Amino acid sequence: MFNQESLPRLGDPQRAAVGLEHWHEATGSGCDPDLAAFARSYAASANGKRVLEAVFANSPFLGQALVREIGFFRRLLETGFDAAFDDLVQALWRDHGAETNAERLMKALRIAKRRAALLIGLADMAQDWPLEKVTGALSDFAQTALQLAVRVALRQAVAAGKLVVPDPAHPEKDSGYIVLAMGKFGARELNYSSDIDLIVLYDDGIVQVPDGEMTKHFVRVTRDMVRIMDERTADGYVFRTDLRLRPDPGATPVAVSVSAAEAYYSSLGQNWERAAMIKARPVAGDLEAGKGFMDIIRHFIWRRNLDFAAIQDIHSIKRQIGAHKGHREKTVNGHNIKIGRGGIREIEFFAQTQQLIYGGRDRSLRTCGTVETLYALVAADRVERQAADDLSEAYRFLRTVEHRVQMVDDQQTHQLPKTDDGVDRIAAFLGFPDTPAFRNRLMATLTVVEDHYDHLFSESPDLSGSGSLVFTGTEDDPDTMLTLREMGYQNPSAVAGQIRAWHHGRYRATRSQRARELLTELVPTLLAALGRTAHPDQAFLKFDEFLSRLPAGVQLFSLFYANPNLLDLVAEVMGTAPRLAEQLARQPQALDAVLLQGFFGTLPAREELEAGFDALVGGAQYFEEVLDLTRRWTNEHRFRAGVHILRHVSDADRLGTFLTDVAEVGLAGLQHAVEDEFAKRHGRLPGAGMAVLGLGRLGARSLSLRSDLDLITVYEVPEDVVQSDGTKPLSPNDYFIKLTQRLVNAITAHTAEGQLYEVDMRLRPSGNAGPLAVSFEGFAKYQRDSAWTWEHMALTRARAVTGPASLRTRLADEIKSVLTRPRDPAKLREDVASMRARIEQQHRTDDIWTVKYVRGGMVDIQFIAQYLTLLHAPERPDIIDPNTTGALAWLGDSGFIEVGTANLLIDAHKTWRRVQGFLRLTVEGAFDAAKAPPGLKAGLARAALPELPEGTPFEAVEEALRAKAAAVKAAFDRIVEAGAG
Repeated sequence: MFNQESLPRLGDPQRAAVGLEHWHEATGSGCDPDLAAFARSYAASANGKRVLEAVFANSPFLGQALVREIGFFRRLLETGFDAAFDDLVQALWRDHGAETNAERLMKALRIAKRRAALLIGLADMAQDWPLEKVTGALSDFAQTALQLAVRVALRQAVAAGKLVVPDPAHPEKDSGYIVLAMGKFGARELNYSSDIDLIVLYDDGIVQVPDGEMTKHFVRVTRDMVRIMDERTADGYVFRTDLRLRPDPGATPVAVSVSAAEAYYSSLGQNWERAAMIKARPVAGDLEAGKGFMDIIRHFIWRRNLDFAAIQDIHSIKRQIGAHKGHREKTVNGHNIKIGRGGIREIEFFAQTQQLIYGGRDRSLRTCGTVETLYALVAADRVERQAADDLSEAYRFLRTVEHRVQMVDDQQTHQLPKTDDGVDRIAAFLGFPDTPAFRNRLMATLTVVEDHYDHLFSESPDLSGSGSLVFTGTEDDPDTMLTLREMGYQNPSAVAGQIRAWHHGRYRATRSQRARELLTELVPTLLAALGRTAHPDQAFLKFDEFLSRLPAGVQLFSLFYANPNLLDLVAEVMGTAPRLAEQLARQPQALDAVLLQGFFGTLPAREELEAGFDALVGGAQYFEEVLDLTRRWTNEHRFRAGVHILRHVSDADRLGTFLTDVAEVGLAGLQHAVEDEFAKRHGRLPGAGMAVLGLGRLGARSLSLRSDLDLITVYEVPEDVVQSDGTKPLSPNDYFIKLTQRLVNAITAHTAEGQLYEVDMRLRPSGNAGPLAVSFEGFAKYQRDSAWTWEHMALTRARAVTGPASLRTRLADEIKSVLTRPRDPAKLREDVASMRARIEQQHRTDDIWTVKYVRGGMVDIQFIAQYLTLLHAPERPDIIDPNTTGALAWLGDSGFIEVGTANLLIDAHKTWRRVQGFLRLTVEGAFDAAKAPPGLKAGLARAALPELPEGTPFEAVEEALRAKAAAVKAAFDRIVEAGAG
């Protein structure tokens, strides 16, 4: 238990001798004879004496606790640290879970805290527990104490008639009283002498108080809870409690209503509060209500459209410390381990700022623990593993130093002693062989942290070039040709000739002297950037086309000069993403969006998309203007999504929801405009409405950049309405068929801004043989009486995406009713297997990159999800989910498919979507791996399997994908094929 080699040196031998005297004095008169015999025997043994001296010499606080708790120490030696800690916590619940007297609980908690501090301190000092276990035990004890304190405080309020709760024996349950842990407590990272930061709320939609004075009573409950935890008595205190992180603490009571908190965070919440809320978690009181509140404010914490200026605001104070780049003046004596240069706070800021940037889009980054977050960032490809390893090691070391400093006298300090003697004692307490070894380790650690932190927020690199690049005169410069070839250009003479044309002002963008001067300085960086792409010559030609369409060049060239990263992006688009390059050449103004703050941050949420659409399109004067502005708005957002895929900011799987939101917002706006335009001639049908039903990828909320829209239009007309009220009236049937034609034309027509989407309406009742628009009754009757199994499979991914709310609700109910009808399992399986066989016959392929049709690809996964949904929906309607991965998750959670199989299929489906999305962005036509350039293959490999180390051979990636497909195919055979046919 106590390894002699792991025990620290004696920082103060004289203090050790005094401590041993106190130990022996405690065994005098009044001490239990058996306990006294143990104490004398333990001190007489060589091992025991060494342990006692190590404690007394280094920590007066632990020494005092040890003398007062000889009996507990003996039990600890008998059971070990883990069992002793578990017994301590369980005893509190066993002995005080039904407590009603605050004074008795206060005494019990303080004694338990002293014992917990002794136990945890000894486990830490003996190096028996790692840092995570030490901080976790401190946090778990704090949570137990807080829960008991809240329970007693609530019981007292109930007994006084101030509060009504459903279960007086467990008054916290469904009480609406919420205690959130913040900071280190929230992250289960409490330090040895930590305060606990809390926010206390009460759910004014749940709580019951007889006189209606909620705030008054919950403020009293909170003060009682704080007194139980915080007040110093003869037995000490439990935890110092800080409530200043609540909304506007200078103007609000210590307990705030949930509605007030929600209003505050939605309108006045500041960025530092968002950072603080990352680590928030419910720890006491009504835990379910606490989870509900955290769900309410998650959009405040994890913004979908992050403004990078917000990040600057969060760490602006920290960046002012040591503002001179390269400043290394640090010292050990008196250094603040928490907020000093290279300290704990820099590591936390490193992790938190990246969470705020990327966590709105990537749920895997919504972690609490610092080390956990660092490695989540590695997994998300946001941080290099070496940086995470370095910072994690530094974090553990600095937190251990912090603990030793606090253990000395149980002081909430983060500062090393200012004297050499004091540092000597800390070095000994930490187990270093001598003080210089500690000083060297600490300085090296602080420097590593500072380097990584500075690198994270370093300035952009300067523009630069290499080799000879001369484009004057009329002849090709031989050295320039060599340089261009080394850069990767196959036809350097053509490149040089075109650059000379730029300098001759043949394009509008290069006609001014200032534009040409800027371009001269940009050319080396531009050529280097284009040379790094998969097809440098093709990329150059695309850039030339882009340049030829610019109305002016000075502003854009200045931006390139000031933002080299923007130039790199344009080069990458030109060389790697032909569809984006085509759009950029046609619409150079799309680059404006890249310059906006947050372009590479979280993409806009649905509400912001709607507001942005209305702001741009809402003021259109003519119908044709609506069509153009809708296309411009949609294309700009699709361009941004494409860049995110290209730069691996996100992937096609995660962007499916965003692209679907973009489509739905544009579709809704367009439908409204079409209906208004149509009504000018044909009027309206009073009380009628038309909904657009999205199927396929639109229904599944998983659109890709090149997806078409699978649509069905369904209308509803009151029985007494027989024709429209316009100058050219139409019957309901003709009205909605013609309206649908107009809507499809508005979506698919080519204007100056291009096409919006291709539309496919073959999934409507009776397919191409049926009318373009169908009444609600006709839709319902067809689905109930005439639809084939494959049509119901398609219906599993159907959603009403536009139209009147009442009609959309009726459609949702009808679809659910159809999908939950009991089916013949054997026939269902036979139909699904037969349908898959027909697709295989038409689209058979062994190419692993044809991810839709290859066996084990997307079709197999979607068929499994649809088959199981139709099979089990009658039993569990809640498994119906239009999204394939969502449906699989429901099926796994419900036990209709093994969780391991569900996870396998979900992982594979996301992989195929990433592959498909990247290929549709970067390749025109079919992808041929044998002919693909190395740059394209490297990007594809990263998109397909981002978890693999960079540089993994392409063949190994293909092999991994084949193994994934084989596993999916085996699952399909097991689930669908077995017993079919």
